Amino acid sequence: MGNRYGLEIRAAAGPDAAGLAALLGEAGLAVGAADLAARLEGLQRDGGTALVAVEWGPPSGLIALTPVRTLDAPRPAGLITTLLVAAESRRRGIGRVLLKAAGRAARQAGCDRLLLSVGPGQDTLEAFCAAAGFVAAAGLLARPLLKRGSGDV
Repeated sequence: MGNRYGLEIRAAAGPDAAGLAALLGEAGLAVGAADLAARLEGLQRDGGTALVAVEWGPPSGLIALTPVRTLDAPRPAGLITTLLVAAESRRRGIGRVLLKAAGRAARQAGCDRLLLSVGPGQDTLEAFCAAAGFVAAAGLLARPLLKRGSGDV
């Protein structure tokens, strides 16, 4: 997608999985490289985008988004499901560059806005998002889907 001051932003691919697994591990998300490669492939197959920021070594940042349609809006929104920058790479503009690239990808997918859910205790991410122009909107809640016939609701 682009190269700025030695920082390359491009689509994440299977060979990036090991470095991205380490980046996710740094954030407390344990995912094996093989599983992550399959997830990246599935995300892209389903119309989503995963972009990686690479300087001169392992990936220093990752953003993943997928277009979602709702009945209350005429166009889809780009839902950011992952936004990470390695601790040693923060405060150097990598997050902003990833957001800009994700915005371009979302516009190409027909989206007219970006959505990002910030969980409790993610004060740094919340401050970053506010500085990047995100405003508070309706929060997201999650519930797992149960297998049919399990008897649970």
